[in-house]
Amino acid sequence: REVQASQRSVAIIAEMIHTASLVHDDVIDDANSRRGKMTVNRIWGERKAVLAGDFILSAASVALARIGNTTIISVLAQVIEDLVRGEFLQLGSKENENERFAHYLEKTFKKTASLIANSCKAVSILGCPDPKVHEIAYQYGKNVGIAFQLIDDVLDFTSCAGHLGKPAAADLKLGLATGPVLFACQQFPEMNAMIMRRFSKPGDVERARKYVLQSDGVQQTTYLAQRYCHEATREISKLRPSPEREALIQLTEMVLMRDK
Repeated sequence: REVQASQRSVAIIAEMIHTASLVHDDVIDDANSRRGKMTVNRIWGERKAVLAGDFILSAASVALARIGNTTIISVLAQVIEDLVRGEFLQLGSKENENERFAHYLEKTFKKTASLIANSCKAVSILGCPDPKVHEIAYQYGKNVGIAFQLIDDVLDFTSCAGHLGKPAAADLKLGLATGPVLFACQQFPEMNAMIMRRFSKPGDVERARKYVLQSDGVQQTTYLAQRYCHEATREISKLRPSPEREALIQLTEMVLMRDK
């Protein structure tokens, strides 16, 4: 069926929330490049970048109010809360190795997958009254979102900076232990100390990168992303067959195949 105007608005709002979060992320990370171009904070300075991100969020909030559906407002407001909570999670790290992966996946959900999951849920609410369909849409978006970020974390180790549109090994330089690092840690326990000091000593970033590439961390993270995509496909396959459903299944394959 045709996309409703309100559903199209949700897509626009989701993109605006995403863009605002990237502008703010680049300030927090003191990043110089994004998608191969200079960041807002690099061109205009941190203060203007923070205000620019705030302005985009305020415009998204106005567009959200115009939809006039309190359920949709609640669903998409959850995304903004999750983004902030995810950023706080990223600032911390777990000493207990067993808790570390759960912490990483929770952060990944809040910072990346919540936006996709709740956007999918919002458009399903606008298009269909069945709560089962809303849950299918949410679970599909959640699994695609986590897989997308897992592949992003893999590309940080396997893709060159020019292709990636941002510096390679950026996460390590920020002190972040992503999937490939956490898997590599199982083969190289000496990485634990580096993780806890957030790769802050001279040579830590280079050593950690070498350990990751010597381990099966990249392959394990890719395999985990495949499992999330498989789950997304399983969820969306509960809907009746249609060209749109097939497109959503193909999207899970595109998430896995991307190289930038």
